[in-house]
Amino acid sequence: MENDKLIEEKTLHSGFVAIIGRPSAGKSTFLNTACQEEVSIVSPIPQTTRNAIKGIVNTSYGQLVFIDTPGYHDSEKKLNLRLKNVTENQLEDIDGVLYIIDSTREIGEEEQHTASLLKNLQDKTVVAINKTDLPTSKSEKAIKFIKENLPLVDNSCIFEISAQKDIGINEVLKALYQKVPENPPIYDEELYTDQNLSFRICEIIRGEAINRLEQEIPHAVYVEVADVEHRNEGKKLWIRAFLCVERDSQKGIVIGKNASKIKEIRLAAIKKLSQIYIQKIDLDLQVKVDKNWRQRDYTLNKLIPKN
Repeated sequence: MENDKLIEEKTLHSGFVAIIGRPSAGKSTFLNTACQEEVSIVSPIPQTTRNAIKGIVNTSYGQLVFIDTPGYHDSEKKLNLRLKNVTENQLEDIDGVLYIIDSTREIGEEEQHTASLLKNLQDKTVVAINKTDLPTSKSEKAIKFIKENLPLVDNSCIFEISAQKDIGINEVLKALYQKVPENPPIYDEELYTDQNLSFRICEIIRGEAINRLEQEIPHAVYVEVADVEHRNEGKKLWIRAFLCVERDSQKGIVIGKNASKIKEIRLAAIKKLSQIYIQKIDLDLQVKVDKNWRQRDYTLNKLIPKN
């Protein structure tokens, strides 16, 4: 009889997965493609990501909570040391690791240092060799590097992908589901990130700014949200924010001639925020100087809290 049939429920796997890799390897692009939402800033500027940003992928297999980490970069500057610390901390008590390698770049000492973080996590690691759709890709060198430096990572956990073109992403996700434990979903299945409103606003404004600024300026910028108000019975989201730079000379560059640059950044941020939030966005965006903030613990602690 039909009622006597046993229906086997699919076992759900859920857990936290840290994404690591060198700057500009494609970590944020992978996260956004996997989540099908813009969770993390994508920019050609290295070290755009400054915090451990969560993106949540929900499928019939379960839930993967990705933690996008800053690019692992060799530098003794105070900001860069803080970013390295963020990455290293995310590998503690993690369920799985996604190691992304840019196949268009030569394997160097920085890649060696990045791989060394995973020596004791090889059983939890899935490798995505990214940008293999490009003519400059040298994926065979990346595969050889993995086999020599992380020999305990199984061949079935090494994938050639294009995060930008959504090639190989599903295969990577399936492999990661096998790494994380059997668990019910950790977050509500409707969520694709746990970022609070102020942080999301900061990241969107900063993303629009750094993609419109040149040379050293993007690294010298951070965003401070001073006020957020729900107005007109919740129909309008009013925001006052500051683009903060290190020097007076940078302030003029960010503002631009006849305030053209800051206007361009403001309008782009409003457009992006309007795609996420249903309220009408009213953004008051100004520029101010926070001298030498990248060398000051007070500001760094606000932007990148120590764990």
